[in-house]
Amino acid sequence: QVQLVESGGGLVQAGGSLRLSCAASGRTFSDYSISWFRQTPGTEREFVAAISWNGITTRYEDSNKGRFAISRDNAKNTVYLQMNSLKSEDTAVYYCAADSDYYKAYSQPQYWGQGTQVTVSS
Repeated sequence: QVQLVESGGGLVQAGGSLRLSCAASGRTFSDYSISWFRQTPGTEREFVAAISWNGITTRYEDSNKGRFAISRDNAKNTVYLQMNSLKSEDTAVYYCAADSDYYKAYSQPQYWGQGTQVTVSS
């Protein structure tokens, strides 16, 4: 079992930046690949970014490339999502998720956090 807790969300103006954190506890953190997803009311969760257990491999949804950066610190059991040049359409609840399989981590992850709200004002 892996427990995930997101933090760092909030209100920011368009063009601004936020850094989200996903803190993990439970099983060995470095055994897991981690992804970020987001969801707005009435829509399905959509993939944002993923990082492999060792941080070497990353993947981004196309619209986020160049604006978002995912990273991890296994010594701190934490994954980060740096979001720059934020747009109003980035407003959503952001969730981190984990799976021991990298490909499942960004498609059907086993573990989910509770989410953190990001609101971008225009």
